[in-house]
Amino acid sequence: MKKYNIILITTDQQRYDTVGELAPDYMRMPHTQYLINQGISYTNANAQCPLCVPARISIMNGKFPQTTGSTTNCETTDVMGTRDTLPDLMRQAGYQTIAIGKMHFGPQRAKHGFDEMIIPDDYYRQMQRSGSLIQPMHHGMGQNEIYPALSTVPEPMTLTSWISEQCVEYIRDRRDPSQPFFMWCSYSKPHPPFDPPEPYYSMYRGEEIADPVFGDWSDDEHAPLAFKRLRQMWGYDKISPKIIKEAKAAYYGLLTQIDYNMGRIFSALQDFDMLKDTIILFTSDHGEYLGDHHTAAKFFLHQASTHVPFILRLPPSMGHKLGGTKQDIPVTHADILPTLVNLAGGTVPEDVDGQDLMAVLEGKEKPRQYVEMVSQMGMLESIGITDGEFKYMWYLEDQCEQLFDLINDPQELKNLAGLEAYKGVQEELKQALIESEQTKKLNYVKDGKLTTIEPLHDDERHRRANPWPGYHTEYCDIDVKH
Repeated sequence: MKKYNIILITTDQQRYDTVGELAPDYMRMPHTQYLINQGISYTNANAQCPLCVPARISIMNGKFPQTTGSTTNCETTDVMGTRDTLPDLMRQAGYQTIAIGKMHFGPQRAKHGFDEMIIPDDYYRQMQRSGSLIQPMHHGMGQNEIYPALSTVPEPMTLTSWISEQCVEYIRDRRDPSQPFFMWCSYSKPHPPFDPPEPYYSMYRGEEIADPVFGDWSDDEHAPLAFKRLRQMWGYDKISPKIIKEAKAAYYGLLTQIDYNMGRIFSALQDFDMLKDTIILFTSDHGEYLGDHHTAAKFFLHQASTHVPFILRLPPSMGHKLGGTKQDIPVTHADILPTLVNLAGGTVPEDVDGQDLMAVLEGKEKPRQYVEMVSQMGMLESIGITDGEFKYMWYLEDQCEQLFDLINDPQELKNLAGLEAYKGVQEELKQALIESEQTKKLNYVKDGKLTTIEPLHDDERHRRANPWPGYHTEYCDIDVKH
């Protein structure tokens, strides 16, 4: 069996509507489009737990967060070790393995089966040792604030550029040419702070950037209590429309910077005539509300937060005819491990939850019917399920229910829960969620019904007085510096 090099490229907090036909027509994303033209675009890809660490654990072990109980930014060593992880299985299949960029493992130097890891902490220490008076992230913006800022270092000195350079150096100079390689290139942007360098900072400021969208359920009177709590804690509902537009321009600029930097990696592969023999999978760990529904960040289960880009580019040397095609089956991060390990000729453990997407394409496996989702960050608890056409959500604190028609209302502007015309769909999805939850570790079911939690009984003043903006200097020893 021919061994293809494999590169997994991930971004952090990238919305689904920033790639391909759904992206604004002024966005410059040539290398993402290159992957779309040559690859299979999965248009119904979902983060099951829209938070950094749970998504990355699913990528690494091929299991659902509901199975492992990994629903917060926990220590990854509490969940997985070094055996039967994605890099370990790749190594068993004869691959050299390297992780470059944000892993968000805990502790941050845990390798979990990788031969080598190069992480943002290495970049920040290198910048500190350089003696340069110009240092990154000195604008003072936190890791959860969405106000725009200009990078305090020029483009060649940014973390995005540094991650790309490490990938290029590995391809050109560091790898063993007698073995295939598996590389996880993990960009830390466009996660806040929204601080692109020039020319990306100014690239979209003059464009007609669309206003955020607001559902009929998202004002303070109708919003689920947990949803309202988050935006009041971090003050997202107090940001002016003008600043939101500037934030969106900066967010788009960060994505174009990543896209252009991906071109450097593709060029390095082409230098060695390897691009035609390299599998590339591109996705993001979760999305970003970006002002939609009067909020920002992620956590909850709406499309802005859970729906992510997911593109599998098979090498032209495979002789396939799948370039430029789309698949609308429900997929998720847990599918990455079985798909890539099987493409590598490895052996997939029997206890994974993910599906081999190639086996589904070839008719050897049936696609799953549903993707379940969970948010369990503090008092922000909700669970949900989607079949790609409708999505149902249950909020544990106030027993609020939401139902959206994703085909006719992809921005989730109208909550259909409780409407007689959709009663059958709502009950079908709710029952499917109940039946599935009973088999999971978290098990949000008691006596055949979805569970509830005691209300916190906090008020707006208390919420606004207790935010966590994510302030970190470059000396922080946790891999959350962006």
